[in-house]
Amino acid sequence: MTTTNDLRTGMVLEIDGQLYSVVEFLHVKPGKGGAFVRTKLKNLATGRVIDKTFNAGERVKDVRIDRVEMQYLYNTGDEYHFMNTETFDQIALPVSMVEEIAQLMKDNIMVTVQMRDGQPIGVELPTFVDLKVVDTAPGVKGDTVSGGTKPATLETGKVIQVPLFIEVGSIVRVDTRTGEYVSRVQS
Repeated sequence: MTTTNDLRTGMVLEIDGQLYSVVEFLHVKPGKGGAFVRTKLKNLATGRVIDKTFNAGERVKDVRIDRVEMQYLYNTGDEYHFMNTETFDQIALPVSMVEEIAQLMKDNIMVTVQMRDGQPIGVELPTFVDLKVVDTAPGVKGDTVSGGTKPATLETGKVIQVPLFIEVGSIVRVDTRTGEYVSRVQS
C-alpha cells in the first residue's frame, strides 16, 4: 500500500479489482478545504481512461509490474506474437490487448510487455517510432514554409497529418503517446 502523495506517472494501481496505470496526476491545495489529488487513470484491461479524485494522503494499493523487453514478430489476425530476445520465449497476445497501438507497430520493433505474476497485462511502445510514408498527396513548390498539413498513410496503415513538404518514401518520427507527427528523419 502507498499513499496518493507518492503517485508517479506509469505507476499501476488496483482499484475495485481492476488494474489502472497512472497517466496524469495533479496535487491540488485549494485555499479552503483539504488537499486532494486529481488523476487520469488508464484501465489496463479495456484501455479506457477515467478521471478519479483522491483525498491527499489516501491509501491506494500499488501493484508490482515486471517490464520485459520483447520484439514484435507478426500478427495472425486475432493474435500478436512477441519474442523475448534474451530467452527466445514467444508469447501471443489477443488483439484487444494491443489494438490501440497496433497501427504504430512494425515488424521487429522492440516493445515493453507489462507482466503481473507471469501473465502479460499490457504492451508499451517506445516514445517515438520512425515509419515510412507510403501514400500522400504530392508537395507543391512553395508550400514548404506555409505551415499547412496533409494526410499521409504510413507503412503500418495509420493515417496521420504531416507538413506539406513530406513526400512518399520519407521517413517520419511519430510520437506514440499522441499518434502525431514529430519530425522528418534524414535517411
